[in-house]
Amino acid sequence: MTPASLLLLLFAVFSSAAGQIMLKHGMRAAAATAERTGGSLAARAATTPWVVLGLTVFAVSAVAWMSTLARVPLSVAYPFNALGYLLIVLAGSTLLHERTSPWTWAGSLLVVIGLITVFAGQRN
Repeated sequence: MTPASLLLLLFAVFSSAAGQIMLKHGMRAAAATAERTGGSLAARAATTPWVVLGLTVFAVSAVAWMSTLARVPLSVAYPFNALGYLLIVLAGSTLLHERTSPWTWAGSLLVVIGLITVFAGQRN
């Protein structure tokens, strides 16, 4: 894998995770507003800036992912999504103040160990 392909792959994973966090933050706000005012959750979500931004970032990540798949074998690219899981757990815990258990962290660590194993196997 070339350095440029690795950077594109990491961009796709990081932007996907960022988009998911923005969507979660926006949907939390949209749900609270819909509950408070009695409006439609779908209408609130469609007009919530964080939801719109999250969808935009997620769309950019999808284009980056497709470009990655044109350059990197799926057996290498797909395990990198594991890094996204760790980023989402970390951001959910720190930015969104969601509760995470030691089991969640242990599972995330195992997934990352799997990613490292796959990546190390590609270098041989």
